[in-house]
Amino acid sequence: MNLLRAALVLISALGLLSGCLPRIPDDPSLLVVDRGRLPPPDIALNVPGLSPCTDNPDRTLHLNAGQPVTVLVHGCYGSAGLFRALGQVLAFHDQQAVCFTYDYRDSLMVSSAELIASLDALKRGMQNRRITVIGHSQGGLIARKALVEERPDPLKGADADLRLVTVSAPLAGIASAETCGSPRARNWSLGLIPVLCRIVSGDKWYEITSASEFIRQPGRLLGQVGEYVKVVTDERGACLGYDQDGVCVQDDFVFSLAEQNLPAIDEGGRVRNIEVKAGHVEIVGDRRVVPVKLIAVLQQNGILNPTEPGRSEAFNRLLARLYGD
Repeated sequence: MNLLRAALVLISALGLLSGCLPRIPDDPSLLVVDRGRLPPPDIALNVPGLSPCTDNPDRTLHLNAGQPVTVLVHGCYGSAGLFRALGQVLAFHDQQAVCFTYDYRDSLMVSSAELIASLDALKRGMQNRRITVIGHSQGGLIARKALVEERPDPLKGADADLRLVTVSAPLAGIASAETCGSPRARNWSLGLIPVLCRIVSGDKWYEITSASEFIRQPGRLLGQVGEYVKVVTDERGACLGYDQDGVCVQDDFVFSLAEQNLPAIDEGGRVRNIEVKAGHVEIVGDRRVVPVKLIAVLQQNGILNPTEPGRSEAFNRLLARLYGD
């Protein structure tokens, strides 16, 4: 019986991995980014945690200090390079972007504290302190927690003009992690549950459960956050790949609507909820899927500049190059 229980615990703990995107092999194309028509850079910053949206070892930020900047926060198993394409989309629309990188196995409080330090250093180096933070999946949890008042190390200074966007973020906790947050399961497993959950998910293992204070007490957004756009994806039936008979062989469902919606956040003011019928990977795109739905949402809400009519063809060619096989 004890062996059976241990097996059940292990299977349950392995379910946590469903909250992470698959790893993608290294790609040389992820080492460079085209600035497009962005204004020429006039400052060079080295900010811990931030880099150009590439996997290049040179993490120096070359920015125009008088322009706003967007900070992209990847999800679990992600990297700066995997948001390179979205950074290029922003650059095409004359908007500069940088990427925040963190250890996906760290405590979410630790990662959000690192993001706070990065944002503080970034804004101190900029003349224009209009900063938009966009976080996908686990990155959305980190981004929101970094911009709340109720934490021991909140972002200081009233000089920042902040905007928050979360995409497909499990703000109500990850359902597949519920066993990890259950005292009853911990008792009948004779203490094995926390051990196995930590092995599988790292130091964040309890924070991603609905029982954690991280989820149950999300906190109030800082006064500097003037706008919060919350993109919720209805991922039911989403698929990334089909076989020759039209049968889905790679589904794109990670988080339910219930996992992405939390009354304490949705009723907290300054939040604009936007529901999109899209898969978890589809919404941000990958090498096979163009994130047309996210681009539309960002443009409709003034986060991404409109595509100039005379540049539509060029933009479509860029998308085909960025997201083509």
